[in-house]
Amino acid sequence: MTDLVDKCALITGSVRGLGLAAARRFAAAGCNLVLSGFDGSQDIAALQREIENRHGVRTIYSGADLRRSADIEGMVSAALDTFGAVDIVVNNAVVRHTSPIESFATTEWDDGIAVNLSAAFHTIRLTVPGMKRRGWGRIINVSSIYGLRGAANRVNYVTSKTALIGLTRAVALETVSYGITCNAVCPGTTETPVHESTVLASMAEGLSRPDAERRLLTGKQPTGKLIAADDVAALMLFLCGPESASITGAVVPIDGGWASM
Repeated sequence: MTDLVDKCALITGSVRGLGLAAARRFAAAGCNLVLSGFDGSQDIAALQREIENRHGVRTIYSGADLRRSADIEGMVSAALDTFGAVDIVVNNAVVRHTSPIESFATTEWDDGIAVNLSAAFHTIRLTVPGMKRRGWGRIINVSSIYGLRGAANRVNYVTSKTALIGLTRAVALETVSYGITCNAVCPGTTETPVHESTVLASMAEGLSRPDAERRLLTGKQPTGKLIAADDVAALMLFLCGPESASITGAVVPIDGGWASM
């Protein structure tokens, strides 16, 4: 996708899981990257070298705490200082907490709203002015199947992922005349470290991998298979390409038919 060569893509939560799959996809398309996220087991410098050497792009890493607007401002400033522009924003970072609402800790509620929702607001407000000046920009908010459906004991996650869809629609209308698109993707249960550990635990009980995935997804994803992280990343890349220039304000499920149930 030569249209994206030398563009800068800022992807939050991009040192593991779905965010890392997106980072690799965008690097393969020629984008320079702003990586962010926390993973104590990950050698970030080695990851940067691997991406840069493989794809011939440049990367920077930000350890910004996305609960803090000042940290997000620092991350965007570093991107602008290094690359001169932020052309693509993928708001992917997420925290998850589970509890019945009556015992849901207020600190966990605040963390979830800050990372899952407010961080997206801040990255967008800080990068849209430059996108408007250049007459081009792509914003992708990673919502979830739980932005489209409810779930018990996940009030924070469901609320924040639903609100991301509202943010997407509002920003799309505000920016539609500036060559900017803003869309939301809604993955179902995807190949991520947390889901992989659940599948491996079932396999340790003697289940085959297909049966372990079906057990995890019973009553949810009709395909009975995890969504490949790279498939979601490919959808994100498509939404940044020339063929999708007329798609904005869209909410795109990639969920194995779950939203149709």
